[in-house]
Amino acid sequence: MSLIRALDHVNIRTNDLAATKALFVDVLGLSEGWRPPFPFPGAWLYAGGKDVVHLVGVETAATSSDGSALDHFAFDIGDFDDALRRIEATGLTFRATATPGTSVKQIFVRDSNGVTIELNWKGDRPRG
Repeated sequence: MSLIRALDHVNIRTNDLAATKALFVDVLGLSEGWRPPFPFPGAWLYAGGKDVVHLVGVETAATSSDGSALDHFAFDIGDFDDALRRIEATGLTFRATATPGTSVKQIFVRDSNGVTIELNWKGDRPRG
């Protein structure tokens, strides 16, 4: 039996807190919510009632996720076409693909910190 029940959240260190928060809130539709009174800047972003992205404001930019041990993280999305339209409007670098043998469509987008975010629309045959 697995000890892990689910992925709890991802944490992104950013030297541009406003731009990073705008991507997740204005483009991807998360909402800013309660966060403990930590002595450093940041935000907790929620999908429904669950905090799924934690942002930490830092002074110096961190290394991008390309070539790091943690390459990307992924979200399940409900509307591929809307997500694609929203991502296209940002001007950020992205790649849209389809997973062979399945109904899954994906968008890989790189945020202003160099973090790769995968958006998955699963369709009616996600496992082939």
